[in-house]
Amino acid sequence: MIAHRWPELEHLLAMTDDVGLFQHATLDVPNRAYGYCTDDVARALIVACDAAEYAPNDAALAGLVRVYLAFLHDAQLPGGGFHGFMGYDRRWQDRAGTGDQVGRALWGLGYAEAHAPRATWRALAHRLRVHALEALPALAHLRSRAYATLGLAHALAAGPEDEALVRAQLDALAATIADDFERHRGEGWTWCEDVMTYDNARIPEALLRAGTALGNARYREAGLAMLRFYAEAVIVADSFEPVGNDGWYPRGGPKARFGQQPLEACALVEAAFVAFDVSGERRWRDVATIAHEWFLGGNVHGLVLAGEGGCADGLDAGGINPNRGAESTLSWLASAMTMSKRSSPALRAVR
Repeated sequence: MIAHRWPELEHLLAMTDDVGLFQHATLDVPNRAYGYCTDDVARALIVACDAAEYAPNDAALAGLVRVYLAFLHDAQLPGGGFHGFMGYDRRWQDRAGTGDQVGRALWGLGYAEAHAPRATWRALAHRLRVHALEALPALAHLRSRAYATLGLAHALAAGPEDEALVRAQLDALAATIADDFERHRGEGWTWCEDVMTYDNARIPEALLRAGTALGNARYREAGLAMLRFYAEAVIVADSFEPVGNDGWYPRGGPKARFGQQPLEACALVEAAFVAFDVSGERRWRDVATIAHEWFLGGNVHGLVLAGEGGCADGLDAGGINPNRGAESTLSWLASAMTMSKRSSPALRAVR
């Protein structure tokens, strides 16, 4: 496996102020009109923790962790959930966020609980994560539960004081995803829902991480089966063609080719390396490489989406969306960081 360079973080720093991470950009300039989104800040917290570990003496990178934690601290509601959107005027624009925002916030907090560079920041992430557990019973949607599962798997690795509760909650969440898989799988359809939509690889990744953390073969086997099916659907002639949001991929129907989003490539990169760790099958390293190359021209248009620390917002029939928003940029950075870590001689397990 060839060595991959650590990505530049210039655009992430430009998109972050003392409040949080701007949701959108016009080209590569932050667009303040759309304010901040909890989903993006939660994902940014994971990237910032990795960046701070890579450059432990860089105060600016460590400061990103503080900013993102402060945002999530302010976003959390009395019942454990989170606001979803804040305007540039620092006022929350909703009474409560969605289940996805709860799940992603828990994911970011669980990761920071294990990997934030300061003990005080790990302690705050733990406190917020514990409070967020109160919101778990309301998570009805599949991806919301998958994101929360990822967060709890990371939190468990920190050896938290509430370890027994975390294990029980992780098992309960993973069981619901495995049950969804059993209900929906069938002839020619090894998946957990009738329409494959967005951030797809995160669902089998959640089962793989839960199965590993809990020693549960059912979760691991279901995760591998789903990821194999997904990889077969989106890798075409050694090129990554993710499910597009212009129609998605319904059971028995065609897969939408355009409206391709960067988060799909990042999700498959990370899930493939987890599958490699679980199965030992070297093909998963090739899958990760193919997915990552989508950012660098290995896509249906042969166009490069990533550069100067940012990433274009998607790939459509007419070409690239040139704006470099938070979700797209974080997807590129997380994918590039994973490839850099995993191409080292030690081939460290992905976190």
